[in-house]
Amino acid sequence: MSVDVAADIVGELVAVRDRAYAPYSRHPVGALVISESGTRYSGANIEVAHYKGLCAEASAIAAMASAGERRLSEVYVIGPGQHLCTPCGDCRQRIREFATDETRILVVDADGALLRRYTMNELLPDAFGPDNLDLD
Repeated sequence: MSVDVAADIVGELVAVRDRAYAPYSRHPVGALVISESGTRYSGANIEVAHYKGLCAEASAIAAMASAGERRLSEVYVIGPGQHLCTPCGDCRQRIREFATDETRILVVDADGALLRRYTMNELLPDAFGPDNLDLD
């Protein structure tokens, strides 16, 4: 797959991944989300001694939600190697909470080369989300 991730996004991803706190797994991950307003929010995984840390995607989404935004346009994930570092199950559900059918999830290798692009339905088929709840 050709490299088609903007250099500034790759730079932000690498920088946030390099700030991850991953002393136990030694598997730093960075995420960058772009809200529907176009604002970028980044996050890194944060591990703690009792092994219930925070994933990079959750960190970035928390920053977005804390800023008052509620819709994801794009999600980028970068790991430490050349392999796919896709969102875990919990993060897939978290992304689903704020995604639309148009949201794109992009996974890049350690250098920022695009490895895989997903739609929300490809990432989490037949997902349960806010629209499944009768809140009226």
